[in-house]
Amino acid sequence: MNASLPAVAIIGTGSMGGAILAGLRAPGVRLTGLRATTRSEASAAALRANGVEARATEHDSAANTWAVTDAGLVLLGVKPAQITTVLAELAPSLHPDALVVSVAAGITTAAMEAVVPNPVVRAMPNTPALIGRGVTGIAGGSRATAAHLALADDLFRTVGTVVELPEAQIDALSTISGSGPAYVFLLIEELTGAAEAMGFEPDVAALLVQQTFSGAALLLEATGEEPAELRRRVTSPKGTTERAIAVLQEAQLSSLFERAARAAQERARELAAGA
Repeated sequence: MNASLPAVAIIGTGSMGGAILAGLRAPGVRLTGLRATTRSEASAAALRANGVEARATEHDSAANTWAVTDAGLVLLGVKPAQITTVLAELAPSLHPDALVVSVAAGITTAAMEAVVPNPVVRAMPNTPALIGRGVTGIAGGSRATAAHLALADDLFRTVGTVVELPEAQIDALSTISGSGPAYVFLLIEELTGAAEAMGFEPDVAALLVQQTFSGAALLLEATGEEPAELRRRVTSPKGTTERAIAVLQEAQLSSLFERAARAAQERARELAAGA
């Protein structure tokens, strides 16, 4: 990844903010500057020990405003309920041209634009960003230009793949790629439980299932084939896999997954409404 970015401020270095921070420090990424804030002094000290300028909000009430001073790109890694409060705190210190990017679920660009005069971008990355294999959807607010979206694209390409979407699709994306890793982990949990029920020791069951999921995903990526085609190749007529697939399909998985995704989408809307 070769990228050249302006001075970046990361407000909140939890799992997602921390993943992006790690991506920004990867080889090939050039930054004018990097500052970060975190809630606890212990976390800030750990960041400083790794060469990152960092301050903790628990002991320094001006930490966030310090971080954004002269920053050209500000990433908000705080929880959805804190976004507008933090933006109101930052507004007087933001450079007029600074791009503000939020990774908070459900918080619209309009809600952010109501608090700050800056261009804003809403983003929805997922947790594989922690290993540089994330997928992030981005949508610009009314003040965001093509150049602002290109800057956000460069930011999130440090941790994976980026898809630009209309904002109306961001909540839907959050239910697929945003929440998607949890669905995969749930399937792994359940299949591991089934393996244990069939007599495998827990460590062997975990190895079998985890490597099967990992290998299948890599095979899908490497071949470029449709999942349905790869499934067909495993499913011999009148064989064991065909019998198992028939049982799974009795659960009406297509309907089940759609209901799950729509439930997540509704929760994103509730978050946007402050519920």
